Amino acid sequence: MTEPFDAPLPKAGAGVLDLLRRFAADPAAAASHGQECLKRAQAIEPELKAFEYLPHDVAPKTGPLGGIPVAIKDIIATADMPTTNGSPIYRDHVPAADAWVVERLRALGATIFGKTVSTEFAWRHPGPTVNPWNPAHTPGGSSSGSAAAVAAGLVPLALGTQTLGSVIRPAAFNGVVGFKPSFGAIPRVGVHPLSPSLDHVGFFARRVDDVALALALLAGTSSDDVHGRPLPGFSVDSTHGLAPLAGPRLALVRFAKWERAEPEQKAVFESVVTKLRGAGAAIEEIELQMLDAVHWDAITTIMLSEATTIFSDLIARYPDRVSDVMKGHVESGRTKTAMEYLTAKAAQAERQKALAAELDGFDAVLTLPAFGEAPRGLDWTGDAEYCAPWTFVGAPAVSLPAGFGKNGLPLGVQIAGRYRNDLHVLRVAKWAEAALGFDPGVPPLAQ
Repeated sequence: MTEPFDAPLPKAGAGVLDLLRRFAADPAAAASHGQECLKRAQAIEPELKAFEYLPHDVAPKTGPLGGIPVAIKDIIATADMPTTNGSPIYRDHVPAADAWVVERLRALGATIFGKTVSTEFAWRHPGPTVNPWNPAHTPGGSSSGSAAAVAAGLVPLALGTQTLGSVIRPAAFNGVVGFKPSFGAIPRVGVHPLSPSLDHVGFFARRVDDVALALALLAGTSSDDVHGRPLPGFSVDSTHGLAPLAGPRLALVRFAKWERAEPEQKAVFESVVTKLRGAGAAIEEIELQMLDAVHWDAITTIMLSEATTIFSDLIARYPDRVSDVMKGHVESGRTKTAMEYLTAKAAQAERQKALAAELDGFDAVLTLPAFGEAPRGLDWTGDAEYCAPWTFVGAPAVSLPAGFGKNGLPLGVQIAGRYRNDLHVLRVAKWAEAALGFDPGVPPLAQ
């Protein structure tokens, strides 16, 4: 098999490690790359609508990520750019300080490449971003702009957040790699909360190597994020990338909701299973019955309860600037009792602990990231039920592009694993990525 660092460039453009190698060989290329990205974004943006704000200064800085443009989801604070949180309430708001993760990116030399569209407060009310594969379809949410910007080749790396499925699902819908690290891996200081027991910071990129490098550089802790828990440290070589875990043992999990998946998504999944087995993976089908049974009611109870506490006062102060969708969710949250919330939190802790035993002997889980292609229209960002189990237990999860559906929109697969086992899951995903050898190419809107 071709060594990962010798693999051809993705058709949609260079990834983070590709660019770092190029800049090391030709430092002047970093300056021209930033300008090229900005020109492409300005040309495509009137139709794609991925950005709330584009940068003015794209001059490369020095550091491990020097010259790398990174787009920032617009619920993540930036001190030199507006942070709207996807809401008219914050239309002209410029925070006093960067979020922890943005400050860290700047220290690493990254170019903060504007703010990408988020659904309202990263909940369900969508923004204007379209899917670059077909503008009549949603890009998914809530990290709509970040996923679309990477898919369109405007940036090689973008930050997103996930509370239910807001990284993994849009990554699948847009044909890019999405990664949600373990809960608490990256401090959320300066990230507008939706549900503090569930909120994660994650990434969109071209390749698994790129999200692995991002985690290696950005994982950390802050005393201001009480949910933080440090991951075991690791590094990613910018020349060779992550070492893949060859011949992994995978637990195939369909869940009871499998029958709701689109036929094309099922066919792509079965094809992936066949390819991975042929490449040397040992794959055994298992059922995570208790996780399947409790996760959806429990995760929605936690999210609605915590979000209602966060947003009730905001709705009272700005009723004309909050969507009916959000008002409805908050009303639902008010019906949740303290006992229901505490029961859901207990189930979360129990299932997280149980998963480690249930996956004993397996390197990772292979499952779906979504039920199929991105839905038609922009009013619905898609169903998050295949993402929610791993968010619920805080487990690391990766979405890999794997094929296309009947409408020519991307389809993916999801690889997840045990809590705080991020490096192991990424190594499995790196191997699977190479074994599948799938490159979705360039979306029509970006051609």
